[in-house]
Amino acid sequence: MSQDTVVAKRYAKALFEVAEQQQRVTETEQELRAFVEAVSGDTDIRGFINSPNVPEPVKLQVLAGSFEGKLSAPVLNTIKLLVQRGRADLFGALLDGYLAIQEDKLGLADAKVYSAYALDDEEKAAVAEQFGARVNKTIRVENIVDPELLGGLKVVIGDTMFDGSVAGKLERLEKSFNRRV
Repeated sequence: MSQDTVVAKRYAKALFEVAEQQQRVTETEQELRAFVEAVSGDTDIRGFINSPNVPEPVKLQVLAGSFEGKLSAPVLNTIKLLVQRGRADLFGALLDGYLAIQEDKLGLADAKVYSAYALDDEEKAAVAEQFGARVNKTIRVENIVDPELLGGLKVVIGDTMFDGSVAGKLERLEKSFNRRV
Protein backbone atom coordinates (compact mmCIF):
# COMPACT_ATOMS: atom_id res chain seq x y z
CA MET A 1 0.00 0.00 0.00
CA SER A 2 1.47 3.33 -1.01
CA GLN A 3 2.09 6.15 1.43
CA ASP A 4 -0.47 8.30 -0.44
CA THR A 5 -3.15 5.65 0.04
CA VAL A 6 -2.43 5.48 3.77
CA VAL A 7 -2.62 9.28 4.06
CA ALA A 8 -5.85 9.43 2.05
CA LYS A 9 -7.42 6.76 4.27
CA ARG A 10 -6.64 8.84 7.36
CA TYR A 11 -8.43 11.84 5.90
CA ALA A 12 -11.29 9.62 4.72
CA LYS A 13 -11.67 8.10 8.17
CA ALA A 14 -11.80 11.52 9.83
CA LEU A 15 -14.35 12.75 7.28
CA PHE A 16 -16.46 9.62 7.73
CA GLU A 17 -16.47 9.99 11.51
CA VAL A 18 -17.71 13.58 11.25
CA ALA A 19 -20.34 12.58 8.66
CA GLU A 20 -21.48 9.73 10.89
CA GLN A 21 -21.81 12.06 13.90
CA GLN A 22 -23.87 14.47 11.81
CA GLN A 23 -25.88 11.57 10.33
CA ARG A 24 -24.92 12.70 6.82
CA VAL A 25 -22.94 9.70 5.59
CA THR A 26 -24.72 9.34 2.24
CA GLU A 27 -24.93 13.08 1.62
CA THR A 28 -21.20 13.40 2.32
CA GLU A 29 -20.49 10.61 -0.16
CA GLN A 30 -22.57 12.34 -2.83
CA GLU A 31 -20.88 15.71 -2.23
CA LEU A 32 -17.40 14.20 -2.25
CA ARG A 33 -18.17 12.16 -5.39
CA ALA A 34 -19.53 15.25 -7.19
CA PHE A 35 -16.46 17.29 -6.24
CA VAL A 36 -13.98 14.61 -7.32
CA GLU A 37 -15.81 14.10 -10.63
CA ALA A 38 -15.85 17.86 -11.26
CA VAL A 39 -12.14 18.24 -10.53
CA SER A 40 -11.01 15.11 -12.38
CA GLY A 41 -13.17 15.95 -15.39
CA ASP A 42 -11.88 19.51 -15.83
CA THR A 43 -8.21 20.06 -16.67
CA ASP A 44 -8.50 23.81 -15.95
CA ILE A 45 -9.64 23.21 -12.37
CA ARG A 46 -6.96 20.57 -11.82
CA GLY A 47 -4.32 22.85 -13.30
CA PHE A 48 -5.41 25.73 -11.07
CA ILE A 49 -5.41 23.64 -7.89
CA ASN A 50 -2.06 22.00 -8.65
CA SER A 51 -0.31 25.11 -9.99
CA PRO A 52 2.70 26.18 -7.93
CA ASN A 53 2.27 29.69 -9.39
CA VAL A 54 -1.08 30.26 -7.67
CA PRO A 55 -0.67 31.22 -4.01
CA GLU A 56 -2.38 28.94 -1.51
CA PRO A 57 -4.66 31.69 -0.09
CA VAL A 58 -5.98 32.37 -3.60
CA LYS A 59 -6.70 28.67 -4.14
CA LEU A 60 -8.54 28.47 -0.81
CA GLN A 61 -10.52 31.63 -1.55
CA VAL A 62 -11.58 30.33 -4.97
CA LEU A 63 -12.54 26.94 -3.53
CA ALA A 64 -14.57 28.59 -0.77
CA GLY A 65 -16.27 30.95 -3.22
CA SER A 66 -17.02 28.20 -5.72
CA PHE A 67 -18.23 25.50 -3.35
CA GLU A 68 -19.62 27.39 -0.34
CA GLY A 69 -23.24 26.34 0.05
CA LYS A 70 -22.81 23.47 -2.41
CA LEU A 71 -20.63 21.33 -0.14
CA SER A 72 -21.06 20.77 3.57
CA ALA A 73 -18.48 22.28 5.91
CA PRO A 74 -16.76 18.94 6.65
CA VAL A 75 -16.27 18.14 2.96
CA LEU A 76 -15.11 21.66 2.08
CA ASN A 77 -12.78 21.80 5.08
CA THR A 78 -11.24 18.44 4.18
CA ILE A 79 -10.66 19.62 0.61
CA LYS A 80 -9.11 22.88 1.84
CA LEU A 81 -6.89 20.96 4.26
CA LEU A 82 -5.59 18.75 1.45
CA VAL A 83 -4.86 21.84 -0.65
CA GLN A 84 -3.10 23.56 2.28
CA ARG A 85 -0.90 20.53 2.81
CA GLY A 86 -0.08 20.19 -0.88
CA ARG A 87 -2.03 16.93 -1.18
CA ALA A 88 -4.62 17.89 -3.81
CA ASP A 89 -3.49 14.82 -5.75
CA LEU A 90 -5.28 12.71 -3.11
CA PHE A 91 -8.85 13.78 -3.96
CA GLY A 92 -9.59 10.52 -5.83
CA ALA A 93 -7.93 8.39 -3.16
CA LEU A 94 -9.92 10.28 -0.50
CA LEU A 95 -13.16 9.31 -2.24
CA ASP A 96 -12.03 5.68 -2.61
CA GLY A 97 -11.07 5.54 1.06
CA TYR A 98 -14.36 7.10 2.15
CA LEU A 99 -16.35 4.62 0.04
CA ALA A 100 -14.40 1.67 1.48
CA ILE A 101 -15.05 2.81 5.06
CA GLN A 102 -18.70 3.50 4.30
CA GLU A 103 -19.19 0.10 2.70
CA ASP A 104 -17.52 -1.64 5.61
CA LYS A 105 -19.41 0.23 8.35
CA LEU A 106 -22.82 0.15 6.68
CA GLY A 107 -22.56 -3.32 5.16
CA LEU A 108 -22.74 -2.00 1.60
CA ALA A 109 -21.18 -3.35 -1.56
CA ASP A 110 -21.21 -2.13 -5.14
CA ALA A 111 -21.98 -4.66 -7.84
CA LYS A 112 -21.28 -4.25 -11.53
CA VAL A 113 -23.96 -6.24 -13.32
CA TYR A 114 -23.22 -7.01 -16.96
CA SER A 115 -26.25 -7.90 -19.06
CA ALA A 116 -27.21 -8.10 -22.73
CA TYR A 117 -29.82 -5.35 -22.22
CA ALA A 118 -30.49 -2.56 -19.73
CA LEU A 119 -32.11 -3.88 -16.56
CA ASP A 120 -35.18 -2.11 -15.24
CA ASP A 121 -35.50 -1.10 -11.58
CA GLU A 122 -37.37 -4.27 -10.66
CA GLU A 123 -34.67 -6.49 -12.17
CA LYS A 124 -31.92 -4.47 -10.46
CA ALA A 125 -33.73 -4.88 -7.13
CA ALA A 126 -34.01 -8.63 -7.67
CA VAL A 127 -30.29 -8.89 -8.46
CA ALA A 128 -29.43 -6.76 -5.42
CA GLU A 129 -31.57 -8.94 -3.17
CA GLN A 130 -30.24 -12.25 -4.49
CA PHE A 131 -26.56 -11.31 -4.39
CA GLY A 132 -26.94 -9.32 -1.19
CA ALA A 133 -28.00 -12.54 0.51
CA ARG A 134 -24.93 -14.32 -0.92
CA VAL A 135 -22.41 -11.79 0.36
CA ASN A 136 -24.42 -10.68 3.41
CA LYS A 137 -24.40 -7.01 2.39
CA THR A 138 -26.74 -4.44 0.92
CA ILE A 139 -25.93 -4.29 -2.77
CA ARG A 140 -25.91 -1.17 -4.95
CA VAL A 141 -26.25 -2.20 -8.59
CA GLU A 142 -24.51 -0.56 -11.52
CA ASN A 143 -25.87 -2.06 -14.73
CA ILE A 144 -23.46 -2.28 -17.67
CA VAL A 145 -24.90 -3.34 -21.01
CA ASP A 146 -22.59 -5.80 -22.77
CA PRO A 147 -23.96 -6.72 -26.20
CA GLU A 148 -21.40 -9.56 -26.40
CA LEU A 149 -23.39 -11.50 -23.79
CA LEU A 150 -25.88 -13.90 -25.32
CA GLY A 151 -28.01 -13.88 -22.21
CA GLY A 152 -27.80 -14.21 -18.47
CA LEU A 153 -25.73 -12.00 -16.19
CA LYS A 154 -22.20 -11.49 -14.98
CA VAL A 155 -22.02 -9.91 -11.52
CA VAL A 156 -18.80 -8.48 -10.10
CA ILE A 157 -18.73 -7.62 -6.39
CA GLY A 158 -15.33 -6.48 -5.23
CA ASP A 159 -12.87 -8.99 -6.64
CA THR A 160 -15.42 -11.80 -6.98
CA MET A 161 -17.22 -12.56 -10.24
CA PHE A 162 -20.41 -14.60 -10.48
CA ASP A 163 -20.77 -15.71 -14.10
CA GLY A 164 -24.33 -16.71 -14.91
CA SER A 165 -24.05 -15.76 -18.57
CA VAL A 166 -24.99 -18.22 -21.29
CA ALA A 167 -21.42 -18.10 -22.63
CA GLY A 168 -20.06 -18.88 -19.16
CA LYS A 169 -22.43 -21.80 -18.73
CA LEU A 170 -21.50 -23.18 -22.16
CA GLU A 171 -17.82 -22.85 -21.32
CA ARG A 172 -18.27 -24.76 -18.04
CA LEU A 173 -20.29 -27.43 -19.87
CA GLU A 174 -17.53 -27.80 -22.47
CA LYS A 175 -14.90 -28.17 -19.72
CA SER A 176 -16.95 -30.88 -18.02
CA PHE A 177 -17.24 -32.80 -21.33
CA ASN A 178 -13.48 -32.49 -21.93
CA ARG A 179 -12.70 -33.88 -18.46
CA ARG A 180 -14.78 -36.98 -19.18
CA VAL A 181 -13.11 -37.70 -22.52
